[in-house]
Amino acid sequence: MNALRGNYDVLIVGGGIIGTAIACSLKQQSPAIELAVIEPDPTYEFASTPRASGGARRLFSCPENIAMSHYSIDFIKRFGELMSVDGAPAPVDWKEQGYLFIVQGASAVRVLEENAAVQRSFGADIRLLDREGVHTLFPSMRVDDIDGAAYSPGDGWCDPNSFLQGMRRKARSLGVEYVQARVTDFINSGGRLTGAVLSTGDRPKAEMFVNAAGAWSAQVSAMAGMALPVSPLRRFEHFFTGQNRIEPLPYVKDLQRLAFRPEGNGYSGGLVNSHEPRGFNFEVDHDYFERAVWPALAHRFPSAFEGVKCHRTWSGLYEQCELDGNPIIGSWTGHHENFHVATGFSGHGMMHAPAVGRAVAELILHRRYETIDLSRLGYGRVLRNEPYAERGIL
Repeated sequence: MNALRGNYDVLIVGGGIIGTAIACSLKQQSPAIELAVIEPDPTYEFASTPRASGGARRLFSCPENIAMSHYSIDFIKRFGELMSVDGAPAPVDWKEQGYLFIVQGASAVRVLEENAAVQRSFGADIRLLDREGVHTLFPSMRVDDIDGAAYSPGDGWCDPNSFLQGMRRKARSLGVEYVQARVTDFINSGGRLTGAVLSTGDRPKAEMFVNAAGAWSAQVSAMAGMALPVSPLRRFEHFFTGQNRIEPLPYVKDLQRLAFRPEGNGYSGGLVNSHEPRGFNFEVDHDYFERAVWPALAHRFPSAFEGVKCHRTWSGLYEQCELDGNPIIGSWTGHHENFHVATGFSGHGMMHAPAVGRAVAELILHRRYETIDLSRLGYGRVLRNEPYAERGIL
Protein backbone atom coordinates (compact mmCIF):
# COMPACT_ATOMS: atom_id res chain seq x y z
CA MET A 1 0.00 0.00 0.00
CA ASN A 2 1.23 3.50 -0.85
CA ALA A 3 2.06 6.45 1.40
CA LEU A 4 -0.64 9.12 1.24
CA ARG A 5 -0.07 12.47 -0.43
CA GLY A 6 -2.01 15.63 0.30
CA ASN A 7 -3.84 16.35 -2.97
CA TYR A 8 -5.46 14.22 -5.63
CA ASP A 9 -7.65 14.65 -8.65
CA VAL A 10 -9.84 11.70 -7.60
CA LEU A 11 -10.31 9.76 -4.36
CA ILE A 12 -12.08 6.41 -4.69
CA VAL A 13 -13.57 4.90 -1.54
CA GLY A 14 -13.43 1.12 -1.88
CA GLY A 15 -10.78 -0.97 -3.58
CA GLY A 16 -12.93 -3.94 -4.61
CA ILE A 17 -13.72 -4.79 -8.21
CA ILE A 18 -15.85 -1.68 -8.91
CA GLY A 19 -13.44 0.82 -7.35
CA THR A 20 -10.47 -0.87 -8.99
CA ALA A 21 -12.17 -0.94 -12.40
CA ILE A 22 -12.91 2.79 -12.14
CA ALA A 23 -9.33 3.54 -11.09
CA CYS A 24 -7.89 1.41 -13.89
CA SER A 25 -10.06 3.03 -16.54
CA LEU A 26 -9.31 6.54 -15.28
CA LYS A 27 -5.56 5.94 -15.60
CA GLN A 28 -5.92 4.33 -19.02
CA GLN A 29 -8.00 7.23 -20.34
CA SER A 30 -5.97 9.93 -18.57
CA PRO A 31 -2.51 8.67 -17.57
CA ALA A 32 -1.55 11.93 -15.85
CA ILE A 33 -4.50 11.89 -13.45
CA GLU A 34 -3.59 11.65 -9.77
CA LEU A 35 -5.83 9.29 -7.87
CA ALA A 36 -5.90 7.14 -4.77
CA VAL A 37 -8.04 4.21 -3.76
CA ILE A 38 -8.90 4.06 -0.06
CA GLU A 39 -9.27 0.41 0.96
CA PRO A 40 -9.30 -0.73 4.61
CA ASP A 41 -8.44 -4.37 3.94
CA PRO A 42 -5.88 -5.22 1.23
CA THR A 43 -6.50 -8.95 1.86
CA TYR A 44 -10.15 -8.54 0.75
CA GLU A 45 -11.23 -11.00 3.44
CA PHE A 46 -14.84 -9.83 3.46
CA ALA A 47 -15.05 -8.33 -0.03
CA SER A 48 -17.90 -9.56 -2.20
CA THR A 49 -16.00 -10.46 -5.37
CA PRO A 50 -13.74 -13.24 -4.02
CA ARG A 51 -16.86 -14.85 -2.52
CA ALA A 52 -18.88 -14.56 -5.74
CA SER A 53 -19.73 -17.17 -8.36
CA GLY A 54 -18.09 -15.30 -11.24
CA GLY A 55 -21.00 -15.45 -13.70
CA ALA A 56 -21.40 -13.04 -16.61
CA ARG A 57 -24.54 -13.01 -18.74
CA ARG A 58 -26.52 -10.95 -21.21
CA LEU A 59 -29.84 -12.23 -19.90
CA PHE A 60 -31.29 -8.96 -18.62
CA SER A 61 -34.26 -6.85 -19.63
CA CYS A 62 -32.96 -3.31 -19.03
CA PRO A 63 -30.95 -2.16 -22.07
CA GLU A 64 -28.27 -0.66 -19.82
CA ASN A 65 -27.59 -3.99 -18.12
CA ILE A 66 -27.50 -5.83 -21.43
CA ALA A 67 -25.10 -3.26 -22.88
CA MET A 68 -22.85 -3.44 -19.80
CA SER A 69 -22.80 -7.24 -19.99
CA HIS A 70 -22.05 -7.20 -23.70
CA TYR A 71 -19.12 -4.83 -23.15
CA SER A 72 -17.86 -6.60 -20.04
CA ILE A 73 -18.03 -10.16 -21.41
CA ASP A 74 -15.88 -9.14 -24.36
CA PHE A 75 -13.50 -7.51 -21.86
CA ILE A 76 -13.36 -10.63 -19.67
CA LYS A 77 -12.68 -12.83 -22.69
CA ARG A 78 -9.67 -10.62 -23.52
CA PHE A 79 -8.77 -10.03 -19.87
CA GLY A 80 -5.44 -11.86 -20.02
CA GLU A 81 -4.22 -9.54 -22.76
CA LEU A 82 -5.89 -6.31 -21.61
CA MET A 83 -4.72 -6.63 -18.00
CA SER A 84 -1.23 -7.98 -18.72
CA VAL A 85 1.64 -6.36 -16.83
CA ASP A 86 5.18 -6.31 -18.27
CA GLY A 87 4.20 -8.94 -20.81
CA ALA A 88 2.78 -11.32 -18.18
CA PRO A 89 -0.85 -12.20 -18.94
CA ALA A 90 -3.61 -12.14 -16.34
CA PRO A 91 -5.58 -15.41 -16.67
CA VAL A 92 -9.12 -15.54 -15.26
CA ASP A 93 -10.15 -19.02 -16.48
CA TRP A 94 -13.11 -17.90 -18.61
CA LYS A 95 -15.59 -20.74 -19.24
CA GLU A 96 -17.97 -20.09 -22.11
CA GLN A 97 -20.59 -22.72 -21.29
CA GLY A 98 -23.63 -20.50 -21.49
CA TYR A 99 -26.52 -19.49 -19.24
CA LEU A 100 -29.95 -21.09 -19.04
CA PHE A 101 -32.82 -19.14 -17.48
CA ILE A 102 -35.90 -21.29 -16.88
CA VAL A 103 -39.42 -19.98 -16.20
CA GLN A 104 -42.92 -21.19 -15.41
CA GLY A 105 -46.16 -19.80 -16.82
CA ALA A 106 -47.24 -18.35 -20.16
CA SER A 107 -46.77 -14.76 -18.99
CA ALA A 108 -43.17 -15.47 -17.96
CA VAL A 109 -42.49 -17.00 -21.36
CA ARG A 110 -43.84 -13.88 -23.07
CA VAL A 111 -41.50 -11.74 -20.98
CA LEU A 112 -38.55 -13.95 -21.98
CA GLU A 113 -39.52 -13.49 -25.64
CA GLU A 114 -39.75 -9.71 -25.27
CA ASN A 115 -36.44 -9.60 -23.41
CA ALA A 116 -34.79 -11.74 -26.07
CA ALA A 117 -35.68 -9.20 -28.74
CA VAL A 118 -33.83 -6.50 -26.79
CA GLN A 119 -30.89 -8.78 -26.03
CA ARG A 120 -30.55 -9.74 -29.69
CA SER A 121 -30.50 -6.06 -30.67
CA PHE A 122 -27.17 -5.88 -28.83
CA GLY A 123 -25.83 -8.83 -30.80
CA ALA A 124 -26.47 -11.50 -28.18
CA ASP A 125 -27.05 -15.09 -29.28
CA ILE A 126 -30.29 -15.92 -27.44
CA ARG A 127 -32.12 -19.18 -28.09
CA LEU A 128 -35.66 -19.49 -26.80
CA LEU A 129 -36.53 -23.07 -25.86
CA ASP A 130 -39.80 -24.78 -25.12
CA ARG A 131 -40.06 -27.69 -22.70
CA GLU A 132 -38.98 -30.23 -25.29
CA GLY A 133 -36.10 -28.06 -26.44
CA VAL A 134 -34.75 -27.85 -22.90
CA HIS A 135 -35.03 -31.61 -22.48
CA THR A 136 -33.21 -32.25 -25.76
CA LEU A 137 -30.24 -30.12 -24.73
CA PHE A 138 -30.22 -31.07 -21.05
CA PRO A 139 -31.87 -34.49 -20.65
CA SER A 140 -31.07 -34.71 -16.93
CA MET A 141 -33.29 -31.73 -16.16
CA ARG A 142 -36.86 -32.19 -15.01
CA VAL A 143 -38.97 -30.10 -17.39
CA ASP A 144 -42.59 -31.12 -16.83
CA ASP A 145 -43.21 -28.09 -14.58
CA ILE A 146 -41.46 -25.44 -16.70
CA ASP A 147 -42.86 -23.69 -19.76
CA GLY A 148 -39.79 -22.25 -21.41
CA ALA A 149 -36.23 -21.06 -21.15
CA ALA A 150 -33.74 -18.60 -22.57
CA TYR A 151 -30.36 -20.09 -23.45
CA SER A 152 -27.37 -17.82 -24.15
CA PRO A 153 -24.45 -20.05 -25.20
CA GLY A 154 -21.99 -17.13 -25.45
CA ASP A 155 -22.23 -16.32 -21.74
CA GLY A 156 -20.24 -17.98 -18.97
CA TRP A 157 -18.13 -17.44 -15.89
CA CYS A 158 -14.60 -16.78 -14.69
CA ASP A 159 -12.59 -17.01 -11.49
CA PRO A 160 -13.67 -13.90 -9.54
CA ASN A 161 -10.61 -13.64 -7.30
CA SER A 162 -8.25 -13.80 -10.28
CA PHE A 163 -10.41 -11.15 -11.93
CA LEU A 164 -10.04 -8.79 -8.95
CA GLN A 165 -6.34 -9.43 -8.37
CA GLY A 166 -5.49 -9.17 -12.06
CA MET A 167 -7.22 -5.82 -12.41
CA ARG A 168 -5.65 -4.56 -9.19
CA ARG A 169 -2.16 -5.46 -10.43
CA LYS A 170 -2.89 -3.61 -13.66
CA ALA A 171 -4.16 -0.54 -11.80
CA ARG A 172 -1.04 -0.42 -9.63
CA SER A 173 1.18 -0.80 -12.69
CA LEU A 174 -0.54 2.27 -14.17
CA GLY A 175 0.26 4.31 -11.06
CA VAL A 176 -2.93 3.96 -9.02
CA GLU A 177 -2.20 4.41 -5.31
CA TYR A 178 -3.90 2.05 -2.85
CA VAL A 179 -4.06 3.42 0.69
CA GLN A 180 -4.92 1.17 3.63
CA ALA A 181 -7.40 3.21 5.65
CA ARG A 182 -11.09 3.72 6.27
CA VAL A 183 -12.94 6.93 5.42
CA THR A 184 -14.54 8.27 8.61
CA ASP A 185 -15.90 11.58 7.26
CA PHE A 186 -15.88 14.03 4.37
CA ILE A 187 -14.95 17.71 4.41
CA ASN A 188 -17.57 19.97 2.86
CA SER A 189 -16.89 23.52 1.68
CA GLY A 190 -19.27 25.66 -0.32
CA GLY A 191 -21.51 22.81 -1.43
CA ARG A 192 -18.65 20.64 -2.64
CA LEU A 193 -16.65 17.92 -0.99
CA THR A 194 -13.05 19.04 -0.71
CA GLY A 195 -11.45 16.28 1.34
CA ALA A 196 -11.82 13.09 3.31
CA VAL A 197 -10.98 12.24 6.89
CA LEU A 198 -9.29 8.86 7.24
CA SER A 199 -8.95 6.45 10.13
CA THR A 200 -5.21 7.13 10.03
CA GLY A 201 -5.82 10.80 10.84
CA ASP A 202 -4.86 11.92 7.33
CA ARG A 203 -7.06 14.42 5.49
CA PRO A 204 -6.36 14.13 1.76
CA LYS A 205 -7.94 16.68 -0.55
CA ALA A 206 -9.42 15.90 -3.97
CA GLU A 207 -11.40 17.41 -6.80
CA MET A 208 -13.62 14.36 -7.28
CA PHE A 209 -14.81 11.55 -5.01
CA VAL A 210 -16.26 8.14 -5.84
CA ASN A 211 -18.14 5.89 -3.44
CA ALA A 212 -17.48 2.31 -4.56
CA ALA A 213 -17.66 0.78 -1.10
CA GLY A 214 -20.03 -2.04 -2.02
CA ALA A 215 -22.06 -3.35 0.89
CA TRP A 216 -20.66 -0.49 3.01
CA SER A 217 -21.61 2.23 0.51
CA ALA A 218 -24.69 3.49 2.38
CA GLN A 219 -22.53 4.32 5.41
CA VAL A 220 -19.99 6.09 3.20
CA SER A 221 -22.62 8.17 1.42
CA ALA A 222 -24.26 9.07 4.72
CA MET A 223 -21.06 10.88 5.71
CA ALA A 224 -21.67 13.17 2.72
CA GLY A 225 -25.36 13.56 3.62
CA MET A 226 -26.56 11.33 0.80
CA ALA A 227 -29.12 8.62 1.57
CA LEU A 228 -28.61 5.40 -0.39
CA PRO A 229 -31.16 2.57 -0.41
CA VAL A 230 -28.38 -0.05 -0.35
CA SER A 231 -28.18 -2.79 2.27
CA PRO A 232 -25.87 -5.77 2.88
CA LEU A 233 -27.68 -9.01 2.05
CA ARG A 234 -26.01 -12.24 3.17
CA ARG A 235 -25.97 -15.08 0.67
CA PHE A 236 -24.34 -18.49 0.69
CA GLU A 237 -22.26 -20.17 -1.98
CA HIS A 238 -21.79 -23.94 -1.88
CA PHE A 239 -19.47 -26.38 -3.59
CA PHE A 240 -21.20 -29.73 -4.06
CA THR A 241 -21.06 -32.92 -6.10
CA GLY A 242 -23.76 -35.25 -7.39
CA GLN A 243 -23.94 -39.02 -7.29
CA ASN A 244 -24.21 -39.53 -11.07
CA ARG A 245 -22.37 -38.05 -14.03
CA ILE A 246 -24.63 -36.01 -16.32
CA GLU A 247 -24.28 -33.89 -19.45
CA PRO A 248 -22.22 -30.66 -19.26
CA LEU A 249 -24.43 -27.89 -17.91
CA PRO A 250 -24.50 -24.12 -18.43
CA TYR A 251 -25.07 -21.70 -15.58
CA VAL A 252 -28.64 -22.65 -14.59
CA LYS A 253 -30.87 -20.00 -13.02
CA ASP A 254 -34.57 -19.63 -12.23
CA LEU A 255 -36.92 -17.01 -10.82
CA GLN A 256 -36.90 -18.73 -7.41
CA ARG A 257 -33.20 -17.70 -7.21
CA LEU A 258 -31.71 -21.17 -7.54
CA ALA A 259 -28.47 -20.62 -9.45
CA PHE A 260 -25.52 -22.93 -9.98
CA ARG A 261 -22.82 -23.84 -12.48
CA PRO A 262 -20.18 -26.50 -13.04
CA GLU A 263 -16.95 -26.10 -11.07
CA GLY A 264 -14.16 -28.66 -11.52
CA ASN A 265 -15.55 -32.10 -10.71
CA GLY A 266 -18.63 -30.62 -9.04
CA TYR A 267 -20.80 -27.52 -8.96
CA SER A 268 -20.84 -24.11 -7.33
CA GLY A 269 -23.99 -22.19 -6.50
CA GLY A 270 -26.86 -21.71 -4.14
CA LEU A 271 -30.31 -20.28 -3.57
CA VAL A 272 -30.49 -16.68 -2.33
CA ASN A 273 -33.01 -15.94 0.40
CA SER A 274 -34.39 -12.51 -0.55
CA HIS A 275 -35.95 -12.22 2.91
CA GLU A 276 -32.64 -12.65 4.73
CA PRO A 277 -32.33 -9.99 7.46
CA ARG A 278 -30.09 -7.19 6.22
CA GLY A 279 -26.79 -6.62 7.97
CA PHE A 280 -23.08 -7.42 8.06
CA ASN A 281 -23.44 -11.07 8.91
CA PHE A 282 -20.81 -13.51 7.65
CA GLU A 283 -21.78 -16.47 9.81
CA VAL A 284 -22.41 -19.66 7.85
CA ASP A 285 -25.65 -21.58 8.37
CA HIS A 286 -24.38 -25.11 7.72
CA ASP A 287 -27.93 -26.48 7.56
CA TYR A 288 -29.03 -24.10 4.81
CA PHE A 289 -27.86 -26.31 1.96
CA GLU A 290 -29.81 -29.34 3.19
CA ARG A 291 -32.81 -27.23 4.11
CA ALA A 292 -33.16 -24.99 1.06
CA VAL A 293 -30.71 -25.77 -1.75
CA TRP A 294 -30.73 -29.56 -1.91
CA PRO A 295 -34.53 -29.87 -2.32
CA ALA A 296 -34.44 -27.42 -5.24
CA LEU A 297 -31.53 -29.26 -6.88
CA ALA A 298 -33.07 -32.70 -6.40
CA HIS A 299 -36.35 -31.48 -7.83
CA ARG A 300 -34.78 -29.99 -10.95
CA PHE A 301 -32.10 -32.67 -11.56
CA PRO A 302 -33.32 -35.80 -9.73
CA SER A 303 -30.90 -38.25 -11.38
CA ALA A 304 -27.88 -36.16 -10.42
CA PHE A 305 -28.66 -34.57 -7.10
CA GLU A 306 -30.82 -36.96 -5.11
CA GLY A 307 -27.57 -38.07 -3.49
CA VAL A 308 -25.81 -34.72 -3.50
CA LYS A 309 -22.90 -34.01 -1.15
CA CYS A 310 -22.03 -30.47 -0.04
CA HIS A 311 -18.29 -30.16 0.55
CA ARG A 312 -17.99 -26.48 1.48
CA THR A 313 -20.18 -23.47 2.23
CA TRP A 314 -19.14 -19.84 2.51
CA SER A 315 -21.00 -16.57 2.92
CA GLY A 316 -20.74 -13.25 1.14
CA LEU A 317 -22.70 -10.03 0.82
CA TYR A 318 -24.78 -8.58 -1.97
CA GLU A 319 -24.92 -4.78 -1.98
CA GLN A 320 -28.67 -4.97 -2.44
CA CYS A 321 -30.42 -1.96 -3.95
CA GLU A 322 -33.70 -1.95 -2.04
CA LEU A 323 -35.38 0.40 -4.52
CA ASP A 324 -35.33 -1.86 -7.56
CA GLY A 325 -32.34 -4.25 -7.56
CA ASN A 326 -30.46 -2.19 -10.13
CA PRO A 327 -27.21 -0.28 -9.54
CA ILE A 328 -27.01 3.40 -8.67
CA ILE A 329 -24.35 5.06 -10.82
CA GLY A 330 -23.43 8.70 -11.28
CA SER A 331 -23.03 12.01 -9.48
CA TRP A 332 -25.22 13.66 -6.86
CA THR A 333 -26.68 16.23 -9.23
CA GLY A 334 -27.86 19.39 -7.55
CA HIS A 335 -25.96 18.75 -4.33
CA HIS A 336 -22.31 17.64 -4.06
CA GLU A 337 -21.87 17.25 -7.80
CA ASN A 338 -18.27 16.12 -7.38
CA PHE A 339 -19.45 13.11 -5.36
CA HIS A 340 -20.10 10.02 -7.49
CA VAL A 341 -21.51 6.64 -6.54
CA ALA A 342 -21.24 3.21 -8.17
CA THR A 343 -23.04 0.73 -5.96
CA GLY A 344 -26.18 -1.33 -5.40
CA PHE A 345 -25.32 -3.97 -8.00
CA SER A 346 -27.36 -6.62 -6.15
CA GLY A 347 -25.11 -9.50 -7.17
CA HIS A 348 -24.10 -8.22 -10.63
CA GLY A 349 -21.06 -6.12 -9.73
CA MET A 350 -18.31 -8.38 -11.00
CA MET A 351 -19.93 -9.04 -14.36
CA HIS A 352 -20.51 -5.32 -15.00
CA ALA A 353 -17.30 -3.93 -13.49
CA PRO A 354 -15.40 -3.31 -16.77
CA ALA A 355 -18.30 -1.34 -18.25
CA VAL A 356 -18.97 0.56 -15.03
CA GLY A 357 -15.29 1.42 -14.70
CA ARG A 358 -15.25 2.96 -18.15
CA ALA A 359 -18.59 4.73 -17.67
CA VAL A 360 -17.69 6.41 -14.38
CA ALA A 361 -14.28 7.39 -15.75
CA GLU A 362 -16.02 9.03 -18.71
CA LEU A 363 -18.38 10.86 -16.39
CA ILE A 364 -15.48 12.21 -14.32
CA LEU A 365 -13.24 13.12 -17.24
CA HIS A 366 -15.78 14.31 -19.81
CA ARG A 367 -18.89 15.08 -17.70
CA ARG A 368 -20.92 12.71 -19.86
CA TYR A 369 -21.25 9.05 -20.82
CA GLU A 370 -19.58 8.30 -24.15
CA THR A 371 -19.69 4.49 -24.47
CA ILE A 372 -22.88 3.38 -22.68
CA ASP A 373 -25.52 5.85 -21.50
CA LEU A 374 -26.29 4.94 -17.88
CA SER A 375 -28.34 8.05 -17.11
CA ARG A 376 -31.43 6.02 -16.14
CA LEU A 377 -29.37 4.30 -13.43
CA GLY A 378 -28.55 7.62 -11.80
CA TYR A 379 -29.33 8.80 -8.28
CA GLY A 380 -32.20 10.92 -9.57
CA ARG A 381 -34.53 7.93 -9.64
CA VAL A 382 -33.84 7.40 -5.92
CA LEU A 383 -34.79 11.01 -5.14
CA ARG A 384 -37.95 10.66 -7.25
CA ASN A 385 -38.71 7.21 -5.81
CA GLU A 386 -39.06 5.83 -9.33
CA PRO A 387 -37.87 2.20 -9.45
CA TYR A 388 -36.24 1.03 -12.66
CA ALA A 389 -36.30 -2.72 -12.25
CA GLU A 390 -35.53 -5.78 -14.32
CA ARG A 391 -38.52 -7.51 -15.86
CA GLY A 392 -38.73 -11.29 -15.62
CA ILE A 393 -35.02 -11.59 -14.82
CA LEU A 394 -33.05 -11.69 -11.57
